[in-house]
Amino acid sequence: MSAAANAPRRPAVPSTTEPPWVRRTLIGIALLFLTLFLFVPLAAVFVEALKKGLQVYWAAITEPDALSAIKLTLLAAFIAVPLNLVFGIAAAWSIAKFDFRGKNVLLTLIDLPFSVSPVIAGLIYVLVFGLQGWFGEWLRDHDLKVIFALPGIVVATVFITFPFVARELIPLMQAQGTEQEEAARVLGAGGWQMFWRVTLPNVKWALLYGVILCNARAMGEFGAVSVVSGHIRGQTNTMPLHIEILYNEYQFAAAFAVASLLAGLALVTLLVKFLVERRIQQSTITV
Repeated sequence: MSAAANAPRRPAVPSTTEPPWVRRTLIGIALLFLTLFLFVPLAAVFVEALKKGLQVYWAAITEPDALSAIKLTLLAAFIAVPLNLVFGIAAAWSIAKFDFRGKNVLLTLIDLPFSVSPVIAGLIYVLVFGLQGWFGEWLRDHDLKVIFALPGIVVATVFITFPFVARELIPLMQAQGTEQEEAARVLGAGGWQMFWRVTLPNVKWALLYGVILCNARAMGEFGAVSVVSGHIRGQTNTMPLHIEILYNEYQFAAAFAVASLLAGLALVTLLVKFLVERRIQQSTITV
């Protein structure tokens, strides 16, 4: 055995010098905050949803308008997330691997949905694609409908959610640099070979993490979708919009039933997010 192995181990040095009561107080404050503003309201949603029994709950989520809202929410996310996946990979690869004029401008534009109100985003698309908008007359002449239809909901959802994938990939790709791609190029690999065999395997967990966040926001988006949807019951209402209508009509049991379904989807998303985070940490430790 080596001398290093036989050497006595030094006692672990604490990472902080604060007394234990400070750490316990901070942890207690955090848990109290989470309990009051997260756990209790979330539990209340499920309690209220099941308050009148399973029969009422099942009737609320299988009612035709509710089923239409569920299908539209999933369809909008199903379309918007892959579009943002393609955009996020392209934007991150361009920013991290190449130097070009306007690079900082592109970074700023990616963060635009974080600083612009979703309602304003919806109004922008109404101005562009509405009947009185820039392309409204052309769309009407060609019998195409964007606002108050699925395309408008998808476009608004894409705008609100497009930073999530890109923002997860850009820092990682920048940290990795271009050495591996350059080595692959020297060995004769083409552009697609470098992407599939070098770039993508290195960012796959961050990519999955970004897709999860993007999907969660897409399903829960309210402001922008509310503006462009027109609130047509059974046609253009997503789950958040359907919940609002039920609540305003004092159908509290139905509103909380649909809300519990949306909350359940969010919890599943958080579980997947947690598993991906653990996998990322394990990969980092292994490396």
